[in-house]
Amino acid sequence: MLSDSALPILAALAHPTRLEAFRLLVQSEPEGLSTGQLVEASGLSQSTFSTHLAVLAKAGLVKSEKRGRHIIQRAEIDALRGLMLFLAKDCCQGRAELCEPLLAELACS
Repeated sequence: MLSDSALPILAALAHPTRLEAFRLLVQSEPEGLSTGQLVEASGLSQSTFSTHLAVLAKAGLVKSEKRGRHIIQRAEIDALRGLMLFLAKDCCQGRAELCEPLLAELACS
C-alpha cells in the first residue's frame, strides 16, 4: 500500500460515526450486519448514516451483499490488514526494535 491509498482509508476512519461503524463490522465478521442494524446502533437517520456508509465503501473499507430482503454490510478485512501493515512497515522502516513490540501487542490471543 502507498500513502495515496492509505490516506482515503485514514480519512474515512477519522470520523467518530464511521470509526464506530467499522469497528462494529469488524467485530461482526464474518456474518456482517444489516444496514438497519448499523443505523440503529448509530442513532442517526437512515439518510445521514447512508452518507457515512458511502464514505467507508468508497475508501474500500466496507462491502455490501444482498441476503434476501436485507443488505448486509461487511468489513473489508484485507483493507484493514493492508493499512496496518503499511503503517507498521512505513513507520518502523525495517527496524526490528520498533516493529517487534508493536506486532507482539497486536497479536490476537
